[in-house]
Amino acid sequence: VQIFRAVLRIPSEQGQHKAFSMCLPHMAVVSLCVSTAAFVYLKPPSNSSPALDLVLSILYAVVPPTVNPLFYSMRNKDLK
Repeated sequence: VQIFRAVLRIPSEQGQHKAFSMCLPHMAVVSLCVSTAAFVYLKPPSNSSPALDLVLSILYAVVPPTVNPLFYSMRNKDLK
């Protein structure tokens, strides 16, 4: 919320766009990591199925590092 407030205080629309293009990839990767980790640690152990645990482990361990270069390559194109 503080990040969005700070960016929206930037007077120029171009400055806001540049700031959002810098912040959103970071926020997307962090939110993906936090949401999968929170789901893994907060789910009840009695409903635990091995297939769900495997899918969540893959989401947590494989997807963020795989998506990271994609986000940063998109950001670099915007900056150039």
